Amino acid sequence: MSIKQNFPDPALPDFRNLGVIARVLLGVNAFAFAATLVAEPTWAGVMERFLRGATLVEPILLVTMVLLYALAPLLARMRYWQGCVVVLALSLALSGGLHLALSGIDTVAAPGLARTLTLAALAVGAMLAYLRLLTKAYSPALTEARLQALQSRIRPHFLFNSLNAVLSLIRRDPKRAERALEDLADLFRVLMQDNRSFVRLADEIDLLERYASLEQLRLGDRLAIDWEIEGAPRDALLPPMVLQPLLENAVYHGVEPGTGTGRVVVHIERRGERVLARIENPYFEEHARRAGNHMAQENIRERLQLFFDAEARLATRIGGGRYQVEVEIPYRAAPT
Repeated sequence: MSIKQNFPDPALPDFRNLGVIARVLLGVNAFAFAATLVAEPTWAGVMERFLRGATLVEPILLVTMVLLYALAPLLARMRYWQGCVVVLALSLALSGGLHLALSGIDTVAAPGLARTLTLAALAVGAMLAYLRLLTKAYSPALTEARLQALQSRIRPHFLFNSLNAVLSLIRRDPKRAERALEDLADLFRVLMQDNRSFVRLADEIDLLERYASLEQLRLGDRLAIDWEIEGAPRDALLPPMVLQPLLENAVYHGVEPGTGTGRVVVHIERRGERVLARIENPYFEEHARRAGNHMAQENIRERLQLFFDAEARLATRIGGGRYQVEVEIPYRAAPT
């Protein structure tokens, strides 16, 4: 399969994302400290000058971040360079205004206007460049090969066993065989589609149910799934194919190695402004090293970082003969 290279224009980072906010705060302070090191030869002088400069830097930085948080929806609709100009103009206006205010109060604390504006412009430029490089590092253009590997990792034995199960049904239950083929076609249609945009949780749940139906067809009574999805916010947005590989792992690692019925729990709910998804399955220590489990989880963790930065998490735990994997993402409602 060829990898598409026609990607949309770059966008400004989401200034409401906690990871972006933390990087900007730390980055600007690191830039201010580095500028102080260049200007001051002694360590004692560096600390004194840095703390004195913080009286100018910190108010500007905090007010700028509050305004960028408020303007984030507007900036998201702008072209990249238009957004950069707005961010730069906003920072320069705040820097110049605070400089003029401090100049009338404390001439020592307020450096020259030209120097203040120059440092502010350099700091903004450096942070925008860093955030753009960070976005490119995790952009679909560079990670699509890994994402495609994840999306194509439905195990061959699942496909072959599903087709064999359908063949066995064609004569004795043709309608069920037809539904199974439709489920299989829908599953692979999702695998082949563009993976760079969000999907509704309702569509992801539908995919889970279709996948579970196919597995139920071939495993029969050995697979029991408890669906705890009454509290799922079906309008929530999430990256495609995040939950299905986890359910596949639960079947592959927690049901197939056993001889009796393996019970899998799929729990999805909204907690405030967060969406929590948990998939639980039996745990067999002797089969814990079966290939593919950690690879899939690391790929999903990368995808969550790509779409949500530091606001998403994937965690696992083992206890009581059960294996749990949890995915937590911010709640973002699909447009109506």
